[in-house]
Amino acid sequence: LLFISIIMFAFLVLVPGGKNYRIKRTVALKHGVELRQLEAVEKKIEEKLQNIKSDNRHVMEAISNKFDKKIFITKYKTYFQSLKLSEKKAIDSQDGFKVYDVNTVSSIDSPKKFYDFLEAINKSDWIIKINFPIIFKKGTKVIESSFTMRVYYTK
Repeated sequence: LLFISIIMFAFLVLVPGGKNYRIKRTVALKHGVELRQLEAVEKKIEEKLQNIKSDNRHVMEAISNKFDKKIFITKYKTYFQSLKLSEKKAIDSQDGFKVYDVNTVSSIDSPKKFYDFLEAINKSDWIIKINFPIIFKKGTKVIESSFTMRVYYTK
């Protein structure tokens, strides 16, 4: 009687439980493989993100800097004989950015100085877009230039 009950228990409980166990184990192994694959993809994406952050750290810092007219003039007056900025208008927002239109009048002794200024602007502490046209007028000893630029920063 004991032997028959043990055999019935084995066939009625343990064998079907073993089948369920094998099915669940197979599913768990598949999920484990998928998890490792997704972790590898996540690691690659995280590495790309860190590389992008390190490559563009200057831009991310520049976008949060508020534009200061006095600091701009003192920093870039070496490229010009005279530099005057006037805020044309403040545009409220454009795609989540605060935007200022700035009108600039300057005097330079050679066009190379102006191109050096443009190179320096690319490495500045602000996000600045120089708008065209850039107007150059020949004076007696200097070249008068005027252009507008937009300064972007986050609110």
